[in-house]
Amino acid sequence: MAVTAPDLKAFLLATPFFGGLADQSLDLLRSMLVERRFDPGATVVAEGEPGRSLFIIESGRLAVSKRANAGGIIPISVLERGDFFGEMTLIEMQNRSATVIAESPTVLYELTAKNLYACYKADIHAYVIVLQNINRELCRRLRRADDRFAGREVGDDN
Repeated sequence: MAVTAPDLKAFLLATPFFGGLADQSLDLLRSMLVERRFDPGATVVAEGEPGRSLFIIESGRLAVSKRANAGGIIPISVLERGDFFGEMTLIEMQNRSATVIAESPTVLYELTAKNLYACYKADIHAYVIVLQNINRELCRRLRRADDRFAGREVGDDN
């Protein structure tokens, strides 16, 4: 179902994914979103499966995990309102890198690779801003992963 909620625009502008977009560009991208709902325990995406879309979290809580070489499950992160995931598959055209499971009733907005390409064709400026926003978030995640790898708490300058 296409998304038309009047307060959706304000929500989207407050997310890292849509930050900095002009009204007309935001309206274009908003028209491309599809609302998806998931019950607690539902798998939204599974590690290794093909993926051609990303998701912005409107409500709910989701757990991200990866399979360990030994077969166990490694928790990676928890995502909540305003976060987005699935962007890696759009950038590198590879299968899903992790599994994402809804921990509570969840509402997501899906943007497909096809629609992101349509944005590129229709509004190159919006497309560039979206890619900058994705890259900025990927850098934040990499920095947090580096800090965890180094044994430091995120935000600890020591």
